[in-house]
Amino acid sequence: MTKQKSIAIIGSGFSGLTAAASLAQAGVHVEVFEKNEQLGGRARQFRAEGFSFDMGPSWYWMPEVFENFYSRFGKTTKDFYELVRLDPSYQVIFKGLETIKIPASLSELYKLFESIEPGSAKKLEKFLKEAEYKYHVGMNEFVWKPSLSIFEFMDSRIISSFFKLQMLSSISKQIRSNFKDKRLQQILEFPVLFLGEKPQNTPALYSLMNFADLSLGTWYPKGGMYEIVKAMLSICREQGVKFHTNAEVSKINAANGRANSLVVNGKALAFDAIISSADYHHTDKYLLDKEYANYTDQYWDKRKLAPSSLLFYLGVNKRLKNLKHHNLFFVEDFDQHAEQIYDNPQWPDNPLFYVCNPSKTDDKVAPLNSENIFILIPIATDLKDLKEKHEYYFDRIIQVLEEYCEDNIRENIVYKKSFSVSDFKKEYHSYKGNAYGLANTLRQTAFLKPRIRNKKLSNLFYTGQLTVPGPGVPPSIVSGQLVADYVLKQKL
Repeated sequence: MTKQKSIAIIGSGFSGLTAAASLAQAGVHVEVFEKNEQLGGRARQFRAEGFSFDMGPSWYWMPEVFENFYSRFGKTTKDFYELVRLDPSYQVIFKGLETIKIPASLSELYKLFESIEPGSAKKLEKFLKEAEYKYHVGMNEFVWKPSLSIFEFMDSRIISSFFKLQMLSSISKQIRSNFKDKRLQQILEFPVLFLGEKPQNTPALYSLMNFADLSLGTWYPKGGMYEIVKAMLSICREQGVKFHTNAEVSKINAANGRANSLVVNGKALAFDAIISSADYHHTDKYLLDKEYANYTDQYWDKRKLAPSSLLFYLGVNKRLKNLKHHNLFFVEDFDQHAEQIYDNPQWPDNPLFYVCNPSKTDDKVAPLNSENIFILIPIATDLKDLKEKHEYYFDRIIQVLEEYCEDNIRENIVYKKSFSVSDFKKEYHSYKGNAYGLANTLRQTAFLKPRIRNKKLSNLFYTGQLTVPGPGVPPSIVSGQLVADYVLKQKL
């Protein structure tokens, strides 16, 4: 009888959970080791004063990615949570607190653009048609490749699509050549802000994000984003995956070209293979002996990272008007803030910020007549993280929110917690405190990203937002499945 193969997975974020479920379904014995008390990685949830706060992701885009994963196990989204489409998808607040609501309906969206800039409706329709092509080529041809060699992309369909995908021009150039109104430009450029580079330096390929946003819609799972984690945990346990919490991996032992065990709480545990869905840099530098690292310190120093964030979780004991579920406050200079994230890293002089208010949609996440507020300021990585800075920005943002909501918020805050660069490092071993992984620049796309396989150890693999296909919840879900499928083809 053939001995059942065993695989250890480090970390229980989306990529780790999808890899675990996919491997276990194929008959592999899988054990997941999570350093924190709660499973879910950056998508953890915590409760305080009757509020349920999602700690990380708050946008539910590309619903078919979730549905396709569940279908691998004979499940559907409806088996786990109620998914609602938001309308408006979100709203953008500009200088002077002018507000533009982004409708879920494409016909209404075209009317909106046309009312702001005559002639822009037809241009938007053409722009989204091109974005749809990029989305389908990207999701069907690019993301499911292990990206271990350029030759994976020497497919006639991909080569013929290269120029149509606009890999060599910037998304900013494409947008600004079609739309002259600055507000419309910022609405279309915002989805790439978290990809890790200014729109001027992001390939026009990533207008596929606009298709995901404006055409496929913005959704919300009732109960919060942690419902996705719970769904994946349910699938994993059904497949026999074993979980360990408060189980930080401190070392990966290796010899003779193989990773033979990992050390957890001082004990060495042997497995046939190991997949790290923990921070790639942390695994490479701190869990492996230097001779087995995939990359040098110099390599990592040259990587371009997506931003970090300053987050606030607030419980407010009254209802607030004017806010929607998702609110983008572009009340300051967009270009200046982006420059202070990417070109001249520093705490921003005049920050843009995002407010998620899920209690507008879901009465389960806050006590009666209260509001659950999540605030995010994108900031540069590796900044010196001081609590005084947190309070400085908190005061500025609350002032804007009070003016926008026409109400006193500060005196009605019953719970408040901040989370920033040092917390990302401590909680997730995040490289330089990044919040979103590796920037999606042309030089860090596909086979130019850190590889999913260790070059020196035949049975050590990597998944997550620092490898292919990239940052975000749907890409992390794809990453876990991609790596699991690849590992299953190897001789372990």
